[in-house]
Amino acid sequence: MHIRDIFAQHRTTFSFEFFPPKTDEASDELFRNIATLQELQPSFVSVTYGAGGSTRDRTHDLVVRIQKETSLTAVSHLTCVCHSLDEMTAILDRYAASGIKNVLALGGDPPKTVVGYKREDDAFQYAEQLVRFIRSRPNAPDRRGFGVGVAGFPEGHPGCPNRLKEMDYLKAKVDAGADYICTQLFFDNRDFYDFRERCELAGITVPIVVGIMPIGSKAGMVRMAELALGAKIPAKLLRAVGRCADDEAVSRVGVSWATEQCADLLHNGVRGIHFYTLNKSDATRQIYSNLGVADSAALRAG
Repeated sequence: MHIRDIFAQHRTTFSFEFFPPKTDEASDELFRNIATLQELQPSFVSVTYGAGGSTRDRTHDLVVRIQKETSLTAVSHLTCVCHSLDEMTAILDRYAASGIKNVLALGGDPPKTVVGYKREDDAFQYAEQLVRFIRSRPNAPDRRGFGVGVAGFPEGHPGCPNRLKEMDYLKAKVDAGADYICTQLFFDNRDFYDFRERCELAGITVPIVVGIMPIGSKAGMVRMAELALGAKIPAKLLRAVGRCADDEAVSRVGVSWATEQCADLLHNGVRGIHFYTLNKSDATRQIYSNLGVADSAALRAG
């Protein structure tokens, strides 16, 4: 289903994100988790994309498998890094041939494993350019073209300390043809509400989907802050995690915190919630249970 139709049909969307594993065995385990999460009736799911070719083929394979073997709508991530114009064209042609209608267009982080990488060698240096290119493709699997999402940063983009310029850049991505914004994860909803209001002031009217990731372990919390480009961990959450005797307790704290975030976001009219699942199903299912619902359909009707 095209992402525009999903937002037209759902007042609030609920979606899950996965990353492609590096082995066939891990892929099979992930797909079992995806099948389990399908019971929650998400609006769509997305699959991340490795820089420098590390998981690109597995991204496509996983997205196609989701399209063919489940009833889920899959969104494939696509980054600017390490791509020539011919490579980007081939990727989108492959997506179109596979019936993949939606793409999340990202600038991407410089790959750490590619020797001699130069950003200026990429066909596109910025996500805005990639959005325009995706929207221009004549053979998209939908007459409206590919559905396109872009990233937003409630706590501020780490590469742009000027918060006023940051909103100009986000507006440019939307004006280039983005259908929606998916935010980086955050732990304090006040950061999102301020971000949403600044989007309104900038004239950004597309749906904004928030990224939520429950903390599962103390080590995971540190990695999360690194992967999320410096996500702030509120002192209250740090204190709660610090009281935990083991990672099982940390996981309970993480699920509880994420549940409270989701309940408050729903109360304040969030357009969508996107769960960064880390390829597991337990935490997401517990959050749904804590919210008192069995699946996304009940949440959308709430």
